Amino acid sequence: MFTKSAPFYDALYHFVDYEGATRRLHELVQQRAPTATTLLDVGCGTGRHLQHLRQWYDVAGLDLDPQLLVAARERCPGVPFHEASMVDFALPERFDVVTCLFSAIGYVQTPEVMHQAVGTMAAHLNPGGVLVVEPWFEPDRYWSDTITANHHDAPDLKICWMYTSKRDGDVSVLDIQYLVGTPDRVEHLSEQHRIGLFTQEQHLAAMADAGLTGLEHDPAGLVGRGLYVGTRPRS
Repeated sequence: MFTKSAPFYDALYHFVDYEGATRRLHELVQQRAPTATTLLDVGCGTGRHLQHLRQWYDVAGLDLDPQLLVAARERCPGVPFHEASMVDFALPERFDVVTCLFSAIGYVQTPEVMHQAVGTMAAHLNPGGVLVVEPWFEPDRYWSDTITANHHDAPDLKICWMYTSKRDGDVSVLDIQYLVGTPDRVEHLSEQHRIGLFTQEQHLAAMADAGLTGLEHDPAGLVGRGLYVGTRPRS
């Protein structure tokens, strides 16, 4: 996934309003579980969400990418981070809130594995706890056969990154090319990201199969990609 871009991941997504997104997330959690005090962010990346969420919760993070976790540990000293897959991780703790944000769930690629990942996350909730999943695009909302360009412009780091958007069945395929410039050199890097396209029905079915109740789909969500929410029953 982020085999080449992990060292400058935060620069790539400099435009994301993490503070605003986490504030909206906190408000949502308060409606469901006003006494929640602990939170696990699955697919936490470089810890940008946790940087803000820790003002309200005792937080922990989990990600499969060790390079992203290096940045997360530097950003959030004292926060426990776990290197593991969201599909089958097993932690001794249980949490009042488990989140999977910024479309990280899509990287499992297939509905079957997505079901397993949602079940694993739900199993780490305390009774009355809340699972929040921010999806990638639904199949009928995904654009294909397009080209997208983004830029980061700082005095000592300039990045131009472009990607084509293709489709392989119900998997989106992004072939990404990076041109990364520093005062020392300009470097060209490439990555391919394969991200599953899951329907609303598939997401909700995964939560229901995991035993969650009060299922809700917010089509706007935190950054326009939607949001799925469910609660673990108390008994």
